[in-house]
Amino acid sequence: MLTKRLIACFDIVNGRVTKAVNFQDNIDVAPAETLAESMYEAQIDELIFYDIMASAEKRRIDIDTVKNVAQRVFIPFTVGGGIKNLDDMYEALKAGAEKISVDSMAVRNPQIIQDGAKAFGSQCIVLSTQVKRTPVTPQIPSGYEVYIDGARLATGKDAVEWIKHGQELGAGEICLNSIDCDGTLAGYDLALMKMAGAAVSVPLIASGGAGAPEHLKILFEETEAQAAIISSMLYSPRMERNYTVRELKEYLLKSRIQIRPPGGI
Repeated sequence: MLTKRLIACFDIVNGRVTKAVNFQDNIDVAPAETLAESMYEAQIDELIFYDIMASAEKRRIDIDTVKNVAQRVFIPFTVGGGIKNLDDMYEALKAGAEKISVDSMAVRNPQIIQDGAKAFGSQCIVLSTQVKRTPVTPQIPSGYEVYIDGARLATGKDAVEWIKHGQELGAGEICLNSIDCDGTLAGYDLALMKMAGAAVSVPLIASGGAGAPEHLKILFEETEAQAAIISSMLYSPRMERNYTVRELKEYLLKSRIQIRPPGGI
């Protein structure tokens, strides 16, 4: 059994981490490099950094912020936003990222997944997908539609069919971002993760909805997710209190979830 992972995810605007609900009303939290260093010292397993305005503003990812974060952490570090081609991937990797996340551009140009996997290896390419519940139709049989550009634009694509295609093109990992659950603190979209687990064999990351340790336990027990994004629980000002990485890992270990223990246990 693979060890489960806890991932801190940063939505970056102008070099600063923000936090939203349902991908809207972002509030400022902290400089990206400061929060990244804090999460690293707290023994988070991985980091993901999304430059959430890059695609909408039609610009490259914020390389300076990638460099600033990479200089302070020594754990797997994924970056996404504004990645349009192999040159952008190379620049992000050179700046210190270990993996590249593709999202809106992959929908517009699926070849970027295949090109990235061929150039840098499948393990380096993460397909991140923003999905929202919608009525079941012949076009969207799963009842989940893919959105792009920071959840602003519906694509008409079925989410489950899209991640299957992404795996076929060479994505080595898939991150499913639930627009409906994002920032709600009410738990992950388990139905979505179960469908995804039945559809693909690459590692799955669940994103959107975690608000209590029990949500992590249920996710790992009931779905095939190998990793969970836990942003709000760690640093959101909207939480009554934030959890520490140690608290979460100790809880999961006591619940018999296989996860890397924090130092000192």
